[in-house]
Amino acid sequence: MKVSKWVAAVALAVGVAACGDKGGGEVTIGVATPITGQYAAFGEQFKRGAEMAIADLNASGGVLGKKLKLKIGDDSCDPKQAVAVANSMVSDKVPVVIGHYCSGSSIPASDVYAEGGVVQISPASTNPKLTEDPKKTTVFRVCGRDDQQGKVAAAFIGKQYAGKKLAIAHDKQAYSQGLAEETKKSLNAAGIQEVLFDTVTPGEKDYSAFVTKLKQAQVEVLYYGGYHTEAGLIVRQMREQGMNTVLIGGDAMATKEFWGITGAAGEGVLFTFGPDPTLDPKNAAIVKKFVDAGYQPEGYTLYTYAAVQAWAQAATKANGMDAKKVAEQLRAAPADTVMGSLGFDKKGDLTTPAYLVYTWTNGGWKPLPTQS
Repeated sequence: MKVSKWVAAVALAVGVAACGDKGGGEVTIGVATPITGQYAAFGEQFKRGAEMAIADLNASGGVLGKKLKLKIGDDSCDPKQAVAVANSMVSDKVPVVIGHYCSGSSIPASDVYAEGGVVQISPASTNPKLTEDPKKTTVFRVCGRDDQQGKVAAAFIGKQYAGKKLAIAHDKQAYSQGLAEETKKSLNAAGIQEVLFDTVTPGEKDYSAFVTKLKQAQVEVLYYGGYHTEAGLIVRQMREQGMNTVLIGGDAMATKEFWGITGAAGEGVLFTFGPDPTLDPKNAAIVKKFVDAGYQPEGYTLYTYAAVQAWAQAATKANGMDAKKVAEQLRAAPADTVMGSLGFDKKGDLTTPAYLVYTWTNGGWKPLPTQS
């Protein structure tokens, strides 16, 4: 299967390069993600995307003459466990870790990777703090940031729900709080003031007290900055209390587990997410390859695939896997990936980030029309 034009370039480089990391043998690359716990659906996305990317690279000769194998670290989206995973990755001398999913895991783990000389590329961690430390020159992400995502959500709310009673909530975790606060900042700057700003406790099953508070405040639009599990329960319990309040969330809603929680109650729920590469006709063949293997790629599956691609191309151009040199190459020129051309700025953020608004309908999601 022809994955993309860059595979041929990598294969050529394998044939002609005498790299610092001599050809032959294997190289282990890491994926750090929640394999267990309530966010394990996203861990599955990471795992599947990385496995397919590695299989396709190995089928084309590997990277610099070396075949790749995968080491998976389960952080359960727990900061302490994430640091333990990061230390294990550094101890095993992996050249790159694709991860983590939760910002609350990526941020503390990034200290370990930066000190240990490991490139870190997160497919999904959107909290701005991840890439704000100028000393961490080997940290990257192939998704956008909350301060970008929040502006898109705020602009949409301001245009579509002007004059409606608005509430904003989060679950006090790094991702959730960061996204809610960035959205609030943009809304308030535009002169839109929420009637309620509140928090919930993650992992609970009963949010009826919070829903009652929304009902008493006559909230018509709820912006929720957290993960799909809590959002799904809140939506369902709002509908059980007879509320038609619109729920708008962020990219953590990009898993069909959300609909598994809400059922028909999730119809019309909105969320922001980057351009979905599974919807790009150019990726039809690779999407089919996943499906034929028994998995429907969603959410961050192809983001993970793209992160592996970007690292592989940079390592090839660097003629080795030294973290500093690979990081320099990641910034030097865009990578050709299933997400399109990905360039990185001096912080390690995408040079062309983008967010769209999606709607849940009939068990799946689709972008709203007329978005550039």
